[in-house]
Amino acid sequence: MALLSACGKSSDAPAGAGGAGSAPPQEVTVVTLKEQAVDLSAELPGRAVAYRKAEVRPQVTGIIEKRLFTEGAYVEAGQQLYQIDAARYEAAVANAKAQVTRAKANLSTTEARQKRYENLLSEKAVSQQDYDDALFSYESAQADLAVAEAALRTAEIDLRYTEVNAPISGRIGISSVTEGALVSAQQAAVLTTINQLDPIYVDVSQSAGRILQIRRDVQNGVISRDETPKVQLVMEDGTEYPHQGEMQFSDVSVNESTGTVVVRALFPNPDSMLMPGMFVRAHLAEGERSNAVLVPQRAVRRDREGNASVMTVNAEGVVEPRPIEASRSVGSDWLVESGLSAGDKVIVAGLQKIRPGAPVTTVEAGSAQGE
Repeated sequence: MALLSACGKSSDAPAGAGGAGSAPPQEVTVVTLKEQAVDLSAELPGRAVAYRKAEVRPQVTGIIEKRLFTEGAYVEAGQQLYQIDAARYEAAVANAKAQVTRAKANLSTTEARQKRYENLLSEKAVSQQDYDDALFSYESAQADLAVAEAALRTAEIDLRYTEVNAPISGRIGISSVTEGALVSAQQAAVLTTINQLDPIYVDVSQSAGRILQIRRDVQNGVISRDETPKVQLVMEDGTEYPHQGEMQFSDVSVNESTGTVVVRALFPNPDSMLMPGMFVRAHLAEGERSNAVLVPQRAVRRDREGNASVMTVNAEGVVEPRPIEASRSVGSDWLVESGLSAGDKVIVAGLQKIRPGAPVTTVEAGSAQGE
C-alpha cells in the first residue's frame, strides 16, 4: 500500500506542474513589414536597330569602273564609293554647254534687233507688226537660253552622279557589284548598305496593358518617373552592357496579334558591341514607388486558383492567415498591392510547425536567433 501510494504521488506531480495536455508555443521567424522606396523595372526582350541606314543605289546608268572602299570599313558622308564610266556624261555636258553658247548668241542678235525696231517704231519707220515680230524673237531667244541652261545643269548632275558617294557616315557592308558590272539608274538592287551604329537603337516590346497601368500610376502619383527613363541591357552571353541608354518613345499603335507596343531606347555604341539584329534583354526603368510594401517570396503561398496568402502573427501572438494581392516580384520579394501594411509581422520560417489560431513566439529575421 505504501509503495502504491508513493507511486501515485510521483505520477501526479508532473501533470499538475504543466497542466494536462498543454504544449509550449512554437517559435517562428517573422519579418516586420515597413514602407520603403522601390525602383520598379521590367525585363523585356529586344533587338538592336541601326540609328540610320542607307541603301546605296546608282542614279545613272553605266559600267562600274572602280570600287573605292573596303567592305566592313567605316566611311564618311560624301566619301566616294564607286566610279561609273563618265565618258558619255562628259560628252552630254559638252553638248549642253555648246547649246548654251548658241542660245546666248541668238539672244544677243534678237535683243539688238528688238531695240533697233523699238527706236524705229517711235519714228514710224517700221510697222507695229515688224516690231511685234522682233519682240517675239527676243523673248523666244530668252526662253531658249533658259532651256539650254537647264539642260546643262541636268547634264552636270548626271555627270556628278557617276561618282557614287556615301549619303551618311557609318559602317559599310558587302558590295553586291564588282568592276565591270552594268548598273541602271534607280535600280531595285542595292550596291551596298551603310549603317550608322553609334549611337544605336534597341527596340523592345511591352504589353499595352502594362503601359496603360504605368501611365495611370504616374498620373495618380503612385509612382514618380523621369521624363527620359533609363534602360540597361544584358547581352546574349549574359554580360551587362557597359553603357546606359535612355528611352526615346513608345509607338503609337498596338500590334494586333501580340497586344504589345514597341518601345525604342537609344544607346551609345562606341565599340560597336551592339550590331543590328542582335538579341538583348532590356531592363526598363518604370519609375519609383515611395511607399511600397514588400514581402519575402518564401512567405507567400498560392492555392490552385493562384490566390496568394501569408501567415501573420497578430498583436495577441496568434497565427492569422491573410490573403494578399501581390502584383510583381522585386528581387527576392513580392510587391504587395493589398492585404498587408507596414507593421504587420509575416512568418517566413517555421510554417510547417504551425496552424491558424495557434499561439507562437516570434524571432525577427536577421537577428542572432532568426538567422
